[in-house]
Amino acid sequence: MESALDYHSARALLEWQVELGVTEAILDAPLNRYEVPDKPAKAKPVATAEPETPVAALEADPVAEARAAAQGASDLEALKAAMAAFEHCELKRGARNLVFSDGNPAGRVMIIGEAPGREEDREGKPFVGRAGQLLDRMLSAINMGRDTPLSKDAVYITNVLPWRPPQNRDPKPEEIAMLKPFLQRHVEIVAPDVIVLMGNISCDAVLGRRGITRLRGNWQEGFGKPVLPMFHPAYLLRQPGAKRESWADLLILMARLEEMP
Repeated sequence: MESALDYHSARALLEWQVELGVTEAILDAPLNRYEVPDKPAKAKPVATAEPETPVAALEADPVAEARAAAQGASDLEALKAAMAAFEHCELKRGARNLVFSDGNPAGRVMIIGEAPGREEDREGKPFVGRAGQLLDRMLSAINMGRDTPLSKDAVYITNVLPWRPPQNRDPKPEEIAMLKPFLQRHVEIVAPDVIVLMGNISCDAVLGRRGITRLRGNWQEGFGKPVLPMFHPAYLLRQPGAKRESWADLLILMARLEEMP
């Protein structure tokens, strides 16, 4: 039977296969493709000692590292340095400055806000934008302030997060969790008489609860201190009608301070 391919077509196909890398057209011996190959004998495993997993290869625990770093800080400067050296929070890479605190550490009142905004990130201080200016006016109404010379009337201000979240978004639960040990150590070092929590995020971090409309104006306990939740000044800028409740909360704060020795 003659091949369906002529000489020139067959030669062209052969040259094409050679260009593809074909080196042999047939085997030296016949190959039975239906034969089941014998199973190779299993090699005996060689007993070897398992390598130890290096400590660096283990997954880091940001909360545990934050707790250890915070407890190692004996004063505010050391705490600030420990926070600056903490590398597990991605917010640090997108922020301009670490926003640590402002005001008088000897003040009786410690105010804890949520997170820095654009102005705070630029200046490296908490509550310096429009919300901060409103906060200063609120404190001035009860003869208190961050720049008040007498410690009994002075306040000390910080935030749950020291770095600005992108686009001023709410902090994520894991961000709050890893930075909470620094906040708790901050309270321990400053040792205020009372704490004022501004907004839902700070209530979540200190009290483990949200719902500022229910919590505000009612004394709680957090970090071993009396805690008073209040509306965040940024909320008051959006909802001026809530200033009446905030004024009532300021009076509650003032009355508590007068009762305390």
